[in-house]
Amino acid sequence: MSESLNPSTVPAPAGPYSQAIVVTGPGKWLHVSGQIGVGADGATAEGIAQQTTLAWQNLVAVLAAAGMTVDHLVKVTTFLVDASHLSAVGPVRTRFLGSARPASTLVIVNELAKKEWLVEVEAVAFSAS
Repeated sequence: MSESLNPSTVPAPAGPYSQAIVVTGPGKWLHVSGQIGVGADGATAEGIAQQTTLAWQNLVAVLAAAGMTVDHLVKVTTFLVDASHLSAVGPVRTRFLGSARPASTLVIVNELAKKEWLVEVEAVAFSAS
């Protein structure tokens, strides 16, 4: 069984999708849509470090809405529009992940859905309870 999750602590979906889908059964799976550097107020953060921080804050907020933390992450995918941003993104990611070490992929893309977006982070999490 699956349930859409759109917490009020992150921006409303910009299109026909959910911020996350919770799948229950033996354990609970959470598939989190790409989180970007936009606040719940719709404002885009300035610069790569600030956008990355806000994207991770949004991801953590979605996890919390599902009763999970970064320790439940099993897969994270990060999309960047500029490879030179890696040095700014890494420390932010490390700060949010702490000791959690999910499987990860980083992809450099030409652009995201809006030109002002510099980073997008999507994730899959699992809880046995």
